[in-house]
Amino acid sequence: MHPDTTNRLGFTLLELMITVAIIGILAAIAYPSYQNHVLRAQRADAHESLLRIHLAQEKWRANRVAYTTNLSAQPPAGLGIPAISAEGHYALAITNATATGFTGTATPRDAQARDTACNPIQLIVAPTGETRGPAGCWR
Repeated sequence: MHPDTTNRLGFTLLELMITVAIIGILAAIAYPSYQNHVLRAQRADAHESLLRIHLAQEKWRANRVAYTTNLSAQPPAGLGIPAISAEGHYALAITNATATGFTGTATPRDAQARDTACNPIQLIVAPTGETRGPAGCWR
């Protein structure tokens, strides 16, 4: 039997190296995209928390002369909302509370702090309406 007619079993080292290189290139492209997707998806935690604050503030304001900055104290002293978002990705705060408006702020925590484009996410309620910012962070 000649060497050319024998059946080859397995892969050569070159074939394995090419396969590993292709997998490495795909991973180098896919992983950063995945990380950005996760950061954008976790913004929903801030959105939900800020909208919950807005609802609680409107309920508070219906019974009082002004909005409150007291986020976590239990009613009737405050809104009774924890200072950390439901999934723990954001620290929550209320500032600039007046008789006509307030600013709710969600500041990224831990790994979410890499989301520099949306640090912090805000909901500003004023007599003229509400403003959500920064632009592009409320999609």
